[in-house]
Formats: sequence, C-alpha cells, structure tokens
Amino acid sequence: MSILEILYYPDKRLRTIADPVVAVSDDTNQIINDMFDTMYFKKGIGLAATQVNIHQQIIVIDLYKKNKQRLVFINPSITKKTGIISIPESCLSIPQIYEIVPRSEKITIQSLDQYGNKFEMEANNLLAICIQHEVDHLFGKLFIDHLSPLKIKKIHKKIKKLSKTFKKNQFPL
Repeated sequence: MSILEILYYPDKRLRTIADPVVAVSDDTNQIINDMFDTMYFKKGIGLAATQVNIHQQIIVIDLYKKNKQRLVFINPSITKKTGIISIPESCLSIPQIYEIVPRSEKITIQSLDQYGNKFEMEANNLLAICIQHEVDHLFGKLFIDHLSPLKIKKIHKKIKKLSKTFKKNQFPL
C-alpha cells in the first residue's frame, strides 16, 4: 500500500493540464492502485492523478469508500450532458470547504479502463457529479472555479485562517 501526497490548494500544480495516457502499462496500474489507497486513506470518493502530482489523465472513483465499486477512467471524455443538479461538493485538495456547485445530472462518458479497453457508460446523480469534478481536475479546474468571485474570496479567507493553525499547505481532514 502506497499513500501518495495530496496537493493542496492553492498549489499551482493543481492547475496543470494532464497528458493523455499513451499506453496502459504495469506502471499505470501501480499508479491506479496507489491512487485508490490514497483515496481510501483520505476518506474520499474520487481522485484525479493531478491531485497527487501525476499529470496523466487517470481518475479513480468509489462512491462507497470501501473497495466495493472501484471505477477507473483513463483518458476520459464526457460526450453528453443533460439536466442540472446542485449539491454541496468538497475536494481532497481543498479540505473542509463545501459549496453547492451546479453540474449536469446525467452524463455519458467514454474512457479506457485499467486494462486499456475502451468503454462508454452513463452516469447520473452523485456518480455523474463525481466524474465531472474529477475530469475538471485533469484540465486544471477546481470546483471552486464554478463559484462566484465573492464565494471564492470567502473561501480564500477561510483557507488563510486554517493555514495559520496548521503547517503551510496542510489542512486537517
């Protein structure tokens, strides 16, 4: 089990656009396993490789947080979006911040799986939100980027306050 270091906002590396995975290899699968270990350890439901300073288009998701429904998306592309749903979101890279973000309620995604096989699936509700959130990371976008400038300013103040209590760029989880 390898726990990878999470990048915390405002780390500029979170804004890096991830490169597509050229070929799924043993190294790719090691990254995937380490990402799942990290996500479970941090009690998350999704993690993009960008968040652990690996700038490849890899996402892992498990809505149950218990190794029950491991989903892997390599080079994901959302091809269809319908409806709108808004629920509070948070992020392992911006802990203790929760904000309502409007997302598409239902999506269709094309991707490679952990074996390099192409697949397409539909997702709705929480899974659709999680996929959209993680895909955003691959393109250097954070959930707070969907918020108003006023809300972003308030978040910056809260992060600054939290940072005084904890080591630089480290937040309590």
